[in-house]
Amino acid sequence: MTAPVRFPRFFVTSPAPCPYLPGRTERKVFTELKGPHSEQLNEALGRIGFRRSQTVAYRPSCHECRACVSVRVVAEEFAPSSTQKRIMKRNKDLVVSECRPWATAEQFDLLRRYLASRHPGGGMAAMDEVDYADMVEHTSVSTFVIEYREPSGEDGQPGRLVAACLTDRQGDGLSMIYSFYDPDVEARSGLGNFVILDHIRRAREAGLPYVYLGYWVEGSPRMQYKVRYRPLERLGPEGWSRMSETEQQALITGLYGQRHERSPDGASKHGAPGDQKQYDIA
Repeated sequence: MTAPVRFPRFFVTSPAPCPYLPGRTERKVFTELKGPHSEQLNEALGRIGFRRSQTVAYRPSCHECRACVSVRVVAEEFAPSSTQKRIMKRNKDLVVSECRPWATAEQFDLLRRYLASRHPGGGMAAMDEVDYADMVEHTSVSTFVIEYREPSGEDGQPGRLVAACLTDRQGDGLSMIYSFYDPDVEARSGLGNFVILDHIRRAREAGLPYVYLGYWVEGSPRMQYKVRYRPLERLGPEGWSRMSETEQQALITGLYGQRHERSPDGASKHGAPGDQKQYDIA
């Protein structure tokens, strides 16, 4: 006989300042991903809005606030905008490799430069190599690191690493956990966008219907870039539904009108549930 699958135990974090909406607090519900059924549990929870950080699955559970909304791109129907086409053309020479989830010194060096430029003084600024290794290697599900390199030189050595993304493969799509890139390569502007566009391409070629982008937080400027990817589905009380073309176009129009708009860097942080550090695309 097969042993029954145990229902996971869930826990709730104490309220903490919200990193996205000033003056608000956040709270999370979370559970451990462990045992022989952790892969199935992660996939089931992912479909109802949970995200993974190391061996923990979590989702917001805030009092009187529902601003964090899970979103995913419909990969098969995605049609790039003219701007997205230019980004893909600009970076089409990059060498993309799917690597096992093993942290390297080169990745960590890229992460440090990225954080120093894009998030100085942020919650991850004190992250060391052990923290980074924990983020990448502590996983109980199918995950990998996708590296983006410039073409090899004449000596045949691998080209310079300019971007990387920690990604989970689920039964219905790719879940982008955390990505970062070289902030100083002016000739390759839009690297954060390119990483997302490449994941959409990879999902489509693998026959996977979705790319999960984490949480869209209306009212938070740094989370608005996600509405650029169409068609976009969001998770509500009645399940997943497609954002209307009219609403999404209005959001995109408003986005381009924001002078303080950030480029999508795929790197944001939700406070860790319990004692475990947590880094997520949000």
